[in-house]
Amino acid sequence: MQRYWRMGEKPISRMNSRSDHRRWVLMTVLSLSGGIIFFLPFLQELYYRPLATALQLNNAQIGSLLSVFGITSLLCYVPGGWLADRVSPRLLLSSSLISTGLSGFYFSTFPSYPISLLLHGFWGITITLMFWCTMLRVTRHWGTENGQGQAYGALEMGRGIGEALSAAATLALFAYLGSDANALTAVIILFSSIVFGLGIASVFVLRKDSGGDLDESHYTRVNLDTVKEALGMPEIWLISAVVLSGYCAYWGTLRLTSYSTDVFFLSVTWAALLSSLKLWVKPFAALGAGVLADKLGIAQVIIALFVILLLGFLSFAFLPGTMGWLPAMIFNLIVVSMAVFGLRGIYFALVHESGVPLEVTGVAVGVISMIGLSPDIFMPLLGGMLLDTYSGAEGYQYFFLFVCGMCCLGIIATLLLATRNATRTPPLKRIV
Repeated sequence: MQRYWRMGEKPISRMNSRSDHRRWVLMTVLSLSGGIIFFLPFLQELYYRPLATALQLNNAQIGSLLSVFGITSLLCYVPGGWLADRVSPRLLLSSSLISTGLSGFYFSTFPSYPISLLLHGFWGITITLMFWCTMLRVTRHWGTENGQGQAYGALEMGRGIGEALSAAATLALFAYLGSDANALTAVIILFSSIVFGLGIASVFVLRKDSGGDLDESHYTRVNLDTVKEALGMPEIWLISAVVLSGYCAYWGTLRLTSYSTDVFFLSVTWAALLSSLKLWVKPFAALGAGVLADKLGIAQVIIALFVILLLGFLSFAFLPGTMGWLPAMIFNLIVVSMAVFGLRGIYFALVHESGVPLEVTGVAVGVISMIGLSPDIFMPLLGGMLLDTYSGAEGYQYFFLFVCGMCCLGIIATLLLATRNATRTPPLKRIV
């Protein structure tokens, strides 16, 4: 007999009757994978000059590698969401991690420029098409009906811990081996080995009751009509605006390293130290925001975080660049970083709170990601244009004011979404 439930009356996941130990092993593998898998395409963020030297590429060529990955990813978000709703998550996640790891081993040989371009395009497929939306879909399944904030917060916390620990370990290895091409080869092999090992682990950790498999009835429910119905939901486009605004704020924090050297005239070493501090803030901010969201409401916490970001970036825009104001700048950097990573830890939880059907989670997340993560394309260009046109503090002022405007958009979109959710009658969903 078919049973019906209203959103909010029963848990979303069947894992609640299972061992908490197994649940957290799953989240550990999922979150570590979600953080470390991105190091291969974004290797130049930590090893820009050594990578360019090893590959014998100029600045334009090394930049084009990341552009190829970004364009491929943008094209793969929506198809990846469709796949996540149609194909076994165990198959997608394990295949993505294993193929990315294996290709990383080849990249450690420093192939030619055309092959390097092909590899970055390939990673756009394995990471975005096969991994990203599937990871978020499994996270939604992992969380309980009233614990979606904690679920996405735990995911972002684990990703942050994985990023921080692996970055520290590989930087230490790189320095120990002499900081040359051979040392970079060892770093890439280490990253690739970890990713490959996580792929093997995901085969055993992901089970049917953890979102690892999809039953046959699922395939009959997900068709073109259900996809069109999902895309017709105003909630999806409002969530896209929220993610877009939050991700612009994240890009605002990426400019704080150069801001501290250009405006406050800190040394490169001190600026790098401040930048690394953000990595250690991320895990605690993400989980803390998730816990608060489950207690106070996801939309309410998101609005509060956007207000903090608005005030924080306004401060950056008008802070005098003198040593007397340096403590205020550092304090503001910590607060803004906590708010950004807290926001990133919970904004995808809006998918569940807004009543998006579970069976089209992948498609919904794909559309939201395609729009919401598009700042990867225009924010670096905007920042570069403003800093080239307006020298010194003035360029940063205009850039941070733009981020403030995006935070205002985020507040408005979240308020509209909260209003719709408050007046929406929970839809009846079928449990097979």
